[in-house]
Amino acid sequence: MRSLLALMCLPLLLVTASQAASPKRDWSQVGTRLPSGTFVIGNPAARIKLVEYASYTCPHCAAFSAESEPVLANRLVRSGKVSWEVRHWLRDSTDLAAAIVARCGGGRSFAPLTRRIFAEQESWLPRAMEWGQANSARIQMYPVMARLRAQADGAGLTQIGRAGGLTDAQLDACFADTQEADRVAAISAAVPRELPGTPAFFINGKHVPGASWAALAPALRAAGAS
Repeated sequence: MRSLLALMCLPLLLVTASQAASPKRDWSQVGTRLPSGTFVIGNPAARIKLVEYASYTCPHCAAFSAESEPVLANRLVRSGKVSWEVRHWLRDSTDLAAAIVARCGGGRSFAPLTRRIFAEQESWLPRAMEWGQANSARIQMYPVMARLRAQADGAGLTQIGRAGGLTDAQLDACFADTQEADRVAAISAAVPRELPGTPAFFINGKHVPGASWAALAPALRAAGAS
């Protein structure tokens, strides 16, 4: 009788146990804003801390985003082993407009919007250049934030933001926030002068020579990321 009672209870115990076991957190979808204004993608407490100086208008940065994603974002950051801080290095006003879109939804959408902007760079960047050539004289008298909004609209960056979940109300607010634009500019102004260009990488405070995933991957492995 005791054995039968134990067997009858077993399925309930298994169900309870399976319900109690929660899936591991996907850290690649987590963004945390630091006091400096930069965003960290992943587990802020990760032992291995990657810093990337990046520009949204930089083709090498877009290539790095695509090449690194299967391992860096989808494995190392997702597991919580590596955190990935993105520091903006502005090359022009279009870069600032792209950064405003990427940051507009806060930490929750920063990582996916950054990936989306880089993934679609070959489409929106030529459009931005063409729009700028046709409209630069016309928008010179606009207030700064209105000019940035016009550039974002003309390049298709606000469209990318909407596709990534941003609302028109969010975009309107973000392109009216002069303090946030100043913060991004300050992040860019703090870029170390000795860095040659974008992308540039640091692991746990140490500069990693090279500007590609091929250069960064061995350094991450040497730091213990696998």
